[in-house]
Amino acid sequence: MNTRAYIGLGSNLDQPAEQLRSALQSLDQVEGSHLVAASALYTSDSLLPGQPRYTNAVAALDTSLEPLALLDALQAIENDQGRVRKERWGPRTLDLDILLFGDQVLDVPRLKVPHYHMHARPFVLYPLAELVPADFRLADGRALAQLLADCPFVGLERL
Repeated sequence: MNTRAYIGLGSNLDQPAEQLRSALQSLDQVEGSHLVAASALYTSDSLLPGQPRYTNAVAALDTSLEPLALLDALQAIENDQGRVRKERWGPRTLDLDILLFGDQVLDVPRLKVPHYHMHARPFVLYPLAELVPADFRLADGRALAQLLADCPFVGLERL
């Protein structure tokens, strides 16, 4: 049985838009998975000063993988695209996050779903809104429309 997962994509190193396009192709090749749709690309300032601007998107992925197996596949894609984990929240060639995994709420050491900061990140919420119905609710019951209202489209540029 397939589960619809929403994956956040981000990059601020080595041609970020190309990094995301390559990652989308790789997502479609994950065993037991199929890329259903992807949002437009958005740019925004880094959350931390002194870093290059980020390019972000959200992808809808149907997968037969369990959440941690999908996380492993995403981290393999990051590594294949040159991700180096030297500092937390540092610049990166590619960051892939499981934002939502069907109607599951997960809180295990390696993975929290819904993603624990997505409610405060317009570069996640607005691309996600392109892929879901207007009345969409996260697995924890929060309405996406309310999250969007609480997190204005500030600092984002749609490419």
